Amino acid sequence: MISFVLRYLGQAVAYAVFAASMAYFSMYPVFTYFPEDQAQIKFSLSHGGKPKGDCRRLTGTEAGNLQANMRKPQVCPRERLPVMVELRLDGQVLYQETLPPGGMWRDGQSRVYQRLAVTAGHHKLNLGLRDSARTDGFDYVREVEVDLKPHQNLVIDFRPETGGFFFR
Repeated sequence: MISFVLRYLGQAVAYAVFAASMAYFSMYPVFTYFPEDQAQIKFSLSHGGKPKGDCRRLTGTEAGNLQANMRKPQVCPRERLPVMVELRLDGQVLYQETLPPGGMWRDGQSRVYQRLAVTAGHHKLNLGLRDSARTDGFDYVREVEVDLKPHQNLVIDFRPETGGFFFR
């Protein structure tokens, strides 16, 4: 009988210690997920660069060597150019990357998702994207002034059909 009582008493003590440790570690140490004076810029991009080369017309001999259902007036390269992006905050480079095209044959879209912590306040944001074979400058440029509040998330996305960069 005594061993029966001691066994349940030991179990109760073990459960109490476990519950107390869970309660303590659920409140301490205090974890700050994001600093109080910071805002966050989330940059998302999924965009395919221009084809790596120009399209060319098939010669009569080349077209004759193809099956009838495979004949096209032009042949275009499959591979795409890399996409170069740059984000500047108050004139300083915040993010700069040359993104390779995706896919096994390098014919897919270049993708990036980047979270950047910045100080809250008024900032000048410059964005540039190059998806062509040019060596300097950008094909898409956007310059805006933003007023970021602490803990604010500014989402930047890119859609060429709507003119380039847009913010949410």
